[in-house]
Amino acid sequence: MKSSADLSIGEVAGRFGLATHVLRHWEAVGLLSPERAAGGRRRYGRGDLERVAVILRAKRAGFGLEEIRGMLATSDAAGRREILRRRRDDLVRRIEEARAALDVIECAMGCGHEDLAECAHFQAAVREEPRTVARGSSVVVTGVPRGTPSG
Repeated sequence: MKSSADLSIGEVAGRFGLATHVLRHWEAVGLLSPERAAGGRRRYGRGDLERVAVILRAKRAGFGLEEIRGMLATSDAAGRREILRRRRDDLVRRIEEARAALDVIECAMGCGHEDLAECAHFQAAVREEPRTVARGSSVVVTGVPRGTPSG
């Protein structure tokens, strides 16, 4: 078995369930820089594998490749924290929206009305769906006041 310090692009792609062109693209945009063996073949070591794992985790958190490159390339802690803060604010907003959607779905699942739109509980759940308001450098999630049409 080969050591993890000497893996080909195909082996790395296979370990992470990626197509090889994804790793090539990440290299082209400056996220990866594997060593080159004779003939120019890419050789990936342990550090490269860890970097691929970080990139994948960041993508799952909603970061774009440019943001990931910025975080990995900077030695400026304040700049990195700003990138992370923006993503955190976006995640908080998305989580609140998902929670509100789940509340409406659960309300609808428990409703016995033939016409869901006639259910007072469902109408209240829809009115309470949060909306996001950008304020300065942060995002505030608020509810729609009762009696106010949502939209």
